[in-house]
Amino acid sequence: MRPFFMLLLLSLVFPVMAQIYRYVDADGNTGYSNQPPDGVEAHPIELPQLNRAESQLSGEPQPSARASSPEQPRTTYEVLKITGLPTTEALRANDGTFTVNVLIKPRLQGAHRLRLWLDDQPYGQSGNVPVLQLVNIDRGQHRLAVQVIDGDEVVQQSPTVTFTVQRVHKR
Repeated sequence: MRPFFMLLLLSLVFPVMAQIYRYVDADGNTGYSNQPPDGVEAHPIELPQLNRAESQLSGEPQPSARASSPEQPRTTYEVLKITGLPTTEALRANDGTFTVNVLIKPRLQGAHRLRLWLDDQPYGQSGNVPVLQLVNIDRGQHRLAVQVIDGDEVVQQSPTVTFTVQRVHKR
């Protein structure tokens, strides 16, 4: 059992190298195969190396992209705004729960997260989904924005949207 396990591990260490052949069949169709077909002239194809990882030999850590140069422009989003909120009439939410959508272009990048900013305070947990839910929001007028954050750092903030929540009081 042990030799089999070692053989299996060794097979994972060595990259798999397969030759690809190009050929033209009797009907004039071009085909590709990992084995040259019988009775047809096949030519081997040189494929470029697909993946390559450079190992870091020195004991010093490489600088992160953030710390590389202070002059480097920050990544910003062309479009970042909240949609799905009525601004000319009250939002009816009897229990104060509703969702908002975030329109963001291009897509959220890397470790960036979305965080709501309700009435000048962070609201809820940050996430990477552009549909965000607010729960048990009091009736009245509120201000809402969305921030793109990277850790604790604010990358960009949307324009603030002012809206009114209407809750019906049941007796």
